Amino acid sequence: MTQSSRDRAPADDAGRGRPGRRVPPRDVAAAEELLSSGRLSVEGRLVQASNATLYCSVDLDGLTGACVYKPVAGERPLWDFPDGTLAEREVAAYEVSKAMGWGTVPPTVHRDGPYGPGMVQLWVEPDPDIDLVALSRSDDDAIRRMAVFDAVVNNADRKIGHLLPPGDGHVYGCDHGVCFSVDYKLRTVLWQWRGKPLTSEALEALGRVDEGIRGGALGARLTELLTADEVDATRRRVELMLKHRIHPYPPEDWPAIPWPPL
Repeated sequence: MTQSSRDRAPADDAGRGRPGRRVPPRDVAAAEELLSSGRLSVEGRLVQASNATLYCSVDLDGLTGACVYKPVAGERPLWDFPDGTLAEREVAAYEVSKAMGWGTVPPTVHRDGPYGPGMVQLWVEPDPDIDLVALSRSDDDAIRRMAVFDAVVNNADRKIGHLLPPGDGHVYGCDHGVCFSVDYKLRTVLWQWRGKPLTSEALEALGRVDEGIRGGALGARLTELLTADEVDATRRRVELMLKHRIHPYPPEDWPAIPWPPL
């Protein structure tokens, strides 16, 4: 699945043209409040998604926006992840993104909705003039940050279509339901930095995550969303990256690139 206008049906204007202030993804506090407490109205479905993924408008006290809603009831069982846990993994990825300080993941919450509890994430409209294939192969700083983020959360499905560049130089990522496995499952199209030294910026972000997991709010929040073993595995991944100070290499016993890569 990708937050792409060509994949959703039928409404292209959910959250647009409605009275009130439209909340941008960088306004994290307002976006979290809107997503957590706003009125969700289903406008359509992202038809290429493997799980039930609904495109919604959301409104709250003069705030408005569009979002993706993935109810737990619409999750398809996976052989390598426990049933009914993908929504919480998406929220956990957002919490790690916040702790890193990079805003890699759009504001994301876990809440009840029209079809039961699930993940709700603010919609980010990618710039249609940006070539996602070229972006994924570039040495863009935002893409490099995403590669580090994916290594921390052990993302097993970073496709090109999961990149969301709104056109302001930032790049968001979506679809983090298959993250945080205790086994090394990093599968991504962003291997151009494998084995290369981590930047000082990356080391600082990893340090924030390490501190947050060990005794801060991040550790407490991840414990609510993941198993104890998954939280511990996340901490160990961060420790290894801080110790060796390089981007990780592909796994030897697991496909390194998702298929299809788009």
